[in-house]
Amino acid sequence: MSPSGRRRTRPRCAVLLTPGAGSGRDHPSLVAVEEALASAGVPVARMDFPYRKAGRRAPDRLPVLVAAVREGAAELASEAGVAPGSVVVGGRSLGGRVCSVAVAEGLPARAAVLVSYPLHPPGRPERLRVEHFPGLGLPCLFVSGTRDAFARPEELEEAVAAIPGPVTHVWIEGGDHGLRGRDAEVAEAVGEWVLGVC
Repeated sequence: MSPSGRRRTRPRCAVLLTPGAGSGRDHPSLVAVEEALASAGVPVARMDFPYRKAGRRAPDRLPVLVAAVREGAAELASEAGVAPGSVVVGGRSLGGRVCSVAVAEGLPARAAVLVSYPLHPPGRPERLRVEHFPGLGLPCLFVSGTRDAFARPEELEEAVAAIPGPVTHVWIEGGDHGLRGRDAEVAEAVGEWVLGVC
């Protein structure tokens, strides 16, 4: 039963989750997010990028990663029985960045979830990864640690001003880029927000 007490015959959205560069689809935080959403009846798919499937450590070039997200989103929409524009895309670090680039390049999506967004390499604040932000005309959730070396809170808040869609920030106090041990907090933040936009 849905929270309103009415049984839904089909989901209103589905969620595609992607991992960071050094991990795979079974990262504990992605599993925790899936469990939180599945309990609310939201279909979730966790995917690996091609380089991970091939057993390589170095990520593929961005166009290959974006193509994989496009394919994963299309497969999920078909399997879950939702419109392509009803898929929420996102993930951790590199995965979230790739999903946001895919959306900016035209991938239809309901919203974007960006956990530990890698705004710039550590110690290189001049190398911002924001060129595509003006193309994000959809709701975006950023879940970040307040001690993330890839994006300090003030840097991220300034950068997302370029995003035309509504932006929500959830700050994990004291968390670093990996947000180790904070999976429950991440899952709660993502789950509540996704249910609100779906």
